Amino acid sequence: MSHQSVLLEEAVERLLTRRDGIYVDCTVGAGGHSEAILKRLDERGRLIGIDQDEAALRIARERLAPYGERVTLVKANFRHLGTVLDQMGVIVADGFLFDLGISSMQVDTSERGFSYHHDHRLDMRMDQSQPLSAWEVVNHWTEARLRDILYRYGEERFAPQIARAIVERRKRHSIDTTGQLAEIVKSAIPAPARRSGPHPARRTFQAIRIAVNDELDALKEGLEQALGRLRPGGRIAVITFHSLEDRICKRQFVEWATGCVCPPSFPVCTCNRQPQARLLTRRPVTPSDDEVRQNPRARSAKLRVVEKCE
Repeated sequence: MSHQSVLLEEAVERLLTRRDGIYVDCTVGAGGHSEAILKRLDERGRLIGIDQDEAALRIARERLAPYGERVTLVKANFRHLGTVLDQMGVIVADGFLFDLGISSMQVDTSERGFSYHHDHRLDMRMDQSQPLSAWEVVNHWTEARLRDILYRYGEERFAPQIARAIVERRKRHSIDTTGQLAEIVKSAIPAPARRSGPHPARRTFQAIRIAVNDELDALKEGLEQALGRLRPGGRIAVITFHSLEDRICKRQFVEWATGCVCPPSFPVCTCNRQPQARLLTRRPVTPSDDEVRQNPRARSAKLRVVEKCE
């Protein structure tokens, strides 16, 4: 399946506040959202695209080439957003877009080792230059650590059984491929639980991928830096695909939008806390039925947007 940008119109429409602004696509991917942003900017508008996946950047460079010097693409993790902007001499931007999770390109490229539908070497690195891969996690992390990430990042109720099965199997032979791991997970889950719902290995693969790429801590760091480098009146838009990401985003946005935290019994405010941003999406924007029909992978997407206070 070719990559289709999710909630494209909804995200870009809510993100842009000025046609001559500077916008940062923190997960440029194949460049779909970036291209849509550039089409709405005038000749003074500028886009900075960041991605840690060199393969995605190659595609984005070709796609966005017609926009010339109005586009700058950088290989980096968005947790280093501030450093990237400093190196470019950009003090503040007018908007930041985060399109989280794994792309269709990464899933469908079997040698990247993200998918339980293809049998290939365990990898799951979004940045192919980093040393930690899924192979190291599966073959060298302790049973307790595996159980912990399956609980925390996969919300997997059979985490103890799966972690134990992985450790017992690797005592005999290393676990080298996605197919081998998927079979171990299936064998560890009771048969009745395998008969309905998504693929039994889905939560395990999600958990290991998040651990390999340290996705949740990177998101927290990226959001904090984005607000700090956002121009007053500018916006941050985030598209999430599972509850862990969405929970982090929702809590952070609500915290930014919270003003006085004094007890109700206080006659006057003494905390002097002011909201840093206002919520533009009290409830997340979700894909239309038409979009889900055309792109089933969009079904779990949620868009949240905040605007920095003046």
